[in-house]
Amino acid sequence: MFFSKINDRAEQPIVLVAPLDWGLGHSTRCIPIVKELLANNCRVILAADGAAALLLRQEFPGLQHIHLSGYRVRYSRRKSLLPLTMLVQIPKILHRIYKEHRWLKKVVLQYNISGIIADNRFGLYHGGLPCIYITHQLAIQTGFRFTNWLFKKIHYWFIKKFSQCWVPDFAGEPNAAGKLSHPADLPAHVRYIGCISRFEKLQHPAIKYEVLVLLSGPEPQRSIFEAMLLKQLMLVNQKVLLVRGLPGNTLLPEAPGIDMVNHLPAPELNAAISSSNVIICRSGYTSIMDLLQMTKKAILVPTPGQTEQEYLAQYLTEKKIFLSQSQKGFSVLNSLQAAANFEYNLPVMDMEQYKTHVQQFVESL
Repeated sequence: MFFSKINDRAEQPIVLVAPLDWGLGHSTRCIPIVKELLANNCRVILAADGAAALLLRQEFPGLQHIHLSGYRVRYSRRKSLLPLTMLVQIPKILHRIYKEHRWLKKVVLQYNISGIIADNRFGLYHGGLPCIYITHQLAIQTGFRFTNWLFKKIHYWFIKKFSQCWVPDFAGEPNAAGKLSHPADLPAHVRYIGCISRFEKLQHPAIKYEVLVLLSGPEPQRSIFEAMLLKQLMLVNQKVLLVRGLPGNTLLPEAPGIDMVNHLPAPELNAAISSSNVIICRSGYTSIMDLLQMTKKAILVPTPGQTEQEYLAQYLTEKKIFLSQSQKGFSVLNSLQAAANFEYNLPVMDMEQYKTHVQQFVESL
């Protein structure tokens, strides 16, 4: 048994699931985990705010949702200013971690929580309950050796407070995150659960769109990239769909000739990806796992200055899995031509491994 049984098992275990609010990826990769918890007769309570909360409410309208403030990290407009921008926000982040840890103690008592699954929420550990921490980035990449070492030490300090750390990647080759998820030293309670995706690969779908653009990630870079794309996509003489990654938004910019939506629920987005020839998106890790599930050709455009995304884009290009392009000077037409000439080598991966780990977690409650 992987967990200690600290509390008497309730007739229906109550599991709190809380994703980080940096982009929507942390929320979307929790969706298959929530579904598996429900399949194992758990009652699930979802905790989030902002766009993450809206997305989860749309996916699970019948579940209980409670408010948990996010870290609300902002990225700079200029890549060169990003390290300073992040540095000045560290006190705010640490305060938020302290507040969410205190919040958790109250919520556990109020809702009779049996277990916790936290996607990169550092403060959601509990000494009296099985608690899971999800991250793919064990070795944080900052661009500097000293800060890599420092942030890893801090990260591991929090990780060791949880019952287990689930890494949504494969222990061996091929894997999706390279050295991010495979550092030389690992905490003893790390478990590789395999890549996970909320999508299902459809067999022989008809191609409706030549290009599907999936926007995501924090502001202001999401809007900056969108503005660049809108000017260029109207010149693409092919069928294009742009998903803005803004759940809850009701306004759309004018863009003649482009099919555009603010957000698509999982089944509709699943169908859109299946019926598209090439995907343009950020190199966020959840997006990468979804593309691997769908075995779709993609052009990855990392968020400027976001070193994790920059590393993933480079790593996956070297592996010939996806093509990466820089946002600076990005050209849709040139990128599509490069993709047409790129020798994609998309691996087939077992995307069901996580279910075993969820079942073991439920058995421990």
